Amino acid sequence: MRKIILSVVLLTMSTLALAQPPSRQEQFILDLSRKKFDWLINKQYDSLIALLDDKVQYIHSNGWTQDKKEIIDDSKSGKLNYQNVTIKESRARIYASTAIVTGLGSFAGIGDGKPFSVELRYTEVYVKIGNRWMLVSRHANKMP
Repeated sequence: MRKIILSVVLLTMSTLALAQPPSRQEQFILDLSRKKFDWLINKQYDSLIALLDDKVQYIHSNGWTQDKKEIIDDSKSGKLNYQNVTIKESRARIYASTAIVTGLGSFAGIGDGKPFSVELRYTEVYVKIGNRWMLVSRHANKMP
């Protein structure tokens, strides 16, 4: 009987540990990641430029890559314009001065003059440089 009670208590504790809300630092990173999508949609280039590390690399779901200059230039030129981003789930993990965001979302916009709508799973890596979190890498995969 004691083993059963102990098992139930341990299972309950482990379930509660997994269901904990994000820490303040994790929530800050999640909010920053969401703001980045808003900045892309609203063409807030100063905010984007401040967030993107000079060596950032975006890897899109079709294999296309962009550096910082290309991300900004392609948005300004209309080559890639996000019109709507709906985040369905996201999670942040902090490791010292590195944060990893994984998420799932619906992305819609115009790419190379053609409308697109795609469900993506993505990973973003942020590094704290001085007192600022900088986006250093982003990778996305299409969901079937």
